[in-house]
Amino acid sequence: MSVEIESLATRRTVLGALATSPFWMGSAWAQPNNLKISHQFPGGSIARGDFRDRLCRMFASEVEKRTRGGVKFSIYPASSMMQPGAQFGALRSGKLDMALVPLSYAGAEAPEANIGLMPALVTSYEQGYGWRNAPVGRELSRILNEQGLVIVSWIWQAGGVASRGDPIITPEDARGLKVRGGSREMDMLLQNAGATVVTMPSNEIYTALRSGALDAALTSSTSLISFRLQETARSLTTARAGSYWFMFEPLLMSRSVFDRLTKAQQQAVMTVGADLEQFAMNSARMDDADVATVYRGVGARVVDLNPEALRGWQEVARNTAWKDFAARNSNCAKLMALAEQSIATI
Repeated sequence: MSVEIESLATRRTVLGALATSPFWMGSAWAQPNNLKISHQFPGGSIARGDFRDRLCRMFASEVEKRTRGGVKFSIYPASSMMQPGAQFGALRSGKLDMALVPLSYAGAEAPEANIGLMPALVTSYEQGYGWRNAPVGRELSRILNEQGLVIVSWIWQAGGVASRGDPIITPEDARGLKVRGGSREMDMLLQNAGATVVTMPSNEIYTALRSGALDAALTSSTSLISFRLQETARSLTTARAGSYWFMFEPLLMSRSVFDRLTKAQQQAVMTVGADLEQFAMNSARMDDADVATVYRGVGARVVDLNPEALRGWQEVARNTAWKDFAARNSNCAKLMALAEQSIATI
């Protein structure tokens, strides 16, 4: 036997012995999954700050505890890891482990995602959270799973309108203004109402309002507070009495990452994710109320939507955004048909 062949055989013998060694196997399985969670919202702590950041930290802590350190996490708030629009593609490819991200941001890559911010389709928290176990939610989960995503926590938020001028209550109030909607379909609604649409993620609204690049912005009640938009707004339309702006902002995990977890770890992830949904709903509702106090405290005019105004927005949406969304592909058509089954009477 040559020296080269003998050396190769020796290496194979050593590697084979290591592979079957209890010490080697134990150390390999003991390596924790160090997962990264990205989001665009201001950072804080488990006890304080934007509830979306708090939810990520609570999730990380509880899953680590339940898996006895087998799964650990690092949180990257305030777009410190990547820009909001890049998160969806990174999740699909497995380059990002997890993100709490507005689903509609993925609309350019996956048109079905815009069901997560469809104007006047969801008008209450009960309706939105009811999607999880309804046909529309099961279909949305299936579509996202096929695209490489797992919904870990269902999170819905109502939103309002911060305005540099008079409050926006009816569609007619948006005419002639530069407005940020948040999704393709929301933008379509605003354009039909006569507004000029400006597209940007929520963490850029503050600068745009301050500079005058925006006259008004629709975003979640939590973002209306967390991004300090009260410093730039003279008026606020709240979601306390209902809203035509309900955004689905799930905590997502890359399916390739989920699939490499053990069954027990997967169960911990999904159980903790579901358990935190009540916290998310309660927190969102609190922010719907708190945002009025915050804006009133700086002298802004604060108003609520009335049922007549909400029906007006829904009628515009039905004949524009809903129809356009359903025509985009067969998945969108099915999602819209199923979602309309859940529409509550306003």
